[in-house]
Amino acid sequence: MCGLVGIYHPTASRPVDRALVEAMNQRQFHRGPDDGGVFIGPGIGLGHRRLSIVDLGGGRQPMTNDGGGVVLVYNGELYNNAELVAELKAAGHVFRTASDTETVIHAWEEWGEDSVRHLRGMFAYALWDDRSQTLFLARDRLGIKPLHYTCLADGRVMFGSELKSLTGVEDIPKVVDPLAIEDFLAYGYVPDPRSIFKDILKLEAGHTLTFRRGEAPGRPHCYWDVSFTTPSRPAKTDDLCAEVIDRLDEAVRCHLVADVPVGAFLSGGVDSSAMVALMAGATDRPVETCSIAFSEARFDESAYAKTVAERYGTHHRVHTLPAQALSEVGPLTAIYDEPFADSSALPTLKVCQAARETVTVALSGDGGDELFAGYRRYRFHTAEEAVRRILPQAARGPLFGALGRVYPKLDWAPQVLRAKSTFQALGRDRVEGYFNAVSVIPDGLRRGLYSKTMRAELAGYGASEVLRRHMTRAPADHPLSIAQYVDLKTWLPGDILTKVDRASMATSLEVRVPMLDHRFVEWTAGLSPDLKLSGGTGKYLLKRALRPLLPDEVLYRRKMGFSIPLTDWLRGPWSGRTRALAGRSALVTSGLFDGAAVAKLVEQHLGGNWDHGAALYALIVLDDFLTAHVGAACLPARMSA
Repeated sequence: MCGLVGIYHPTASRPVDRALVEAMNQRQFHRGPDDGGVFIGPGIGLGHRRLSIVDLGGGRQPMTNDGGGVVLVYNGELYNNAELVAELKAAGHVFRTASDTETVIHAWEEWGEDSVRHLRGMFAYALWDDRSQTLFLARDRLGIKPLHYTCLADGRVMFGSELKSLTGVEDIPKVVDPLAIEDFLAYGYVPDPRSIFKDILKLEAGHTLTFRRGEAPGRPHCYWDVSFTTPSRPAKTDDLCAEVIDRLDEAVRCHLVADVPVGAFLSGGVDSSAMVALMAGATDRPVETCSIAFSEARFDESAYAKTVAERYGTHHRVHTLPAQALSEVGPLTAIYDEPFADSSALPTLKVCQAARETVTVALSGDGGDELFAGYRRYRFHTAEEAVRRILPQAARGPLFGALGRVYPKLDWAPQVLRAKSTFQALGRDRVEGYFNAVSVIPDGLRRGLYSKTMRAELAGYGASEVLRRHMTRAPADHPLSIAQYVDLKTWLPGDILTKVDRASMATSLEVRVPMLDHRFVEWTAGLSPDLKLSGGTGKYLLKRALRPLLPDEVLYRRKMGFSIPLTDWLRGPWSGRTRALAGRSALVTSGLFDGAAVAKLVEQHLGGNWDHGAALYALIVLDDFLTAHVGAACLPARMSA
């Protein structure tokens, strides 16, 4: 995989500083340690770092067309490259390399801005066409690969794969966005298109952005969306099971194309096990697999991973992650560039490091839960929506709102007795109810942590607006489909794919996600909701389809998730770090938060009767970010005054 950077001036007469492009490029060295290059033209500069995967000797970038009028820096892999090459050759194009980078250039020459619709794969790229004086930025449909950009007051545009390529540029303002902090503490990540800084944005998944000299600056354009429309004549379940395997097998085979060693992550869950099973059938050599184990048995899935590994004869390696590993969380701040509070980032980094010891490419099962309704919250949301249809808001609000307020927060009790969140959700509308399900820190608790100045900066903004924007335009009518659509637009690119991209790129490992092949995504979106969530069980069709390939003990066991024992570790080996939040932490001295409220949260958690693990981890991550990156000049004016 690769990294790219660039600078564009709206006037060709303004020169680009080569040294600046090279410095931006060097900050992403880890994304491409095999090679690097820079292109400088009138008012345009492009930089690229390369991790060689296909055509190891012939894919150098920046790459130009034969005449030199088109220049490309590209981060990605095309899985329909052979098809496109054949089609473009038939149209008269001549290829000099076997690299899919060249295919993107010829596709632009043939189809222009519509060329992105012809690409099947994961990608983010910047293309400069000197003939039309056009800069074209594009990001893949699901947001597997990242792209950040900023538009400066003087008309310049700067962009890069990671935030760090931009935050090191002196001319770019780096003022923390209070709305992004609200979003982060609600979701545990900063959803697209925002970043933690006001003036730096992320190009959203499935979008392009065009700048053309002599014209007004472009706006992001959505070139792809997914519709959850169920066919009027559903196929028989057995036929659909066969089709699931056929389509997924085809996607896996496409994702195996490489000129370097390819392996797989194997957690022992349904999705990663499915990848390994299909990989084993597609190659005549043992699959390289690796897993992370935990010393705490209730978080450890390694026994299930071993079962699958033995069944398919993989070359399997297991790395155990002890509690002491939490002392290594610090580097995550540098890896993610902005606050990122998914605690599974640490084991993800560890499994990437383990995989890189033997392979350069690893396949992941990410996407299965979103496509086939594997999360428990889908079941709850669908049930809550059934109640909302029966009882109008005028009746639900007072009834369940009151129950939610008076019912105790029994964090220590069995799951069946923890009804507070359910009552709270039922008292709200669809958006606020689902927001309650996905929030890291609930509304009341989150707002109680803010200082008066922070609340003034927010000016009434609430993070639920992110979900409202997507739910309002969701091409779906079933509650489950709407929730899945929202997750594909927020949680998947903002959390899951960001986590894997940054962790893998930090170790110079390319990770591919066959379940997020857009053709497979479009097909699964058209399946009836009751084939995904049936009888309260998620992934119904996928699990049934996989029964010939995987044992029931893997398919139908209780979902564990790839996480660390956060609550206990924050009270035990990390208790000192937890207590430090209540002192002179950057969190408190920034003026963003009420110090007394933070101290109360810490004491409640350490006391053992309240579980604020997720909230405290988010605050620790934010504190680390503020300590590392933010001075008074980076805070909103009222906070730094």
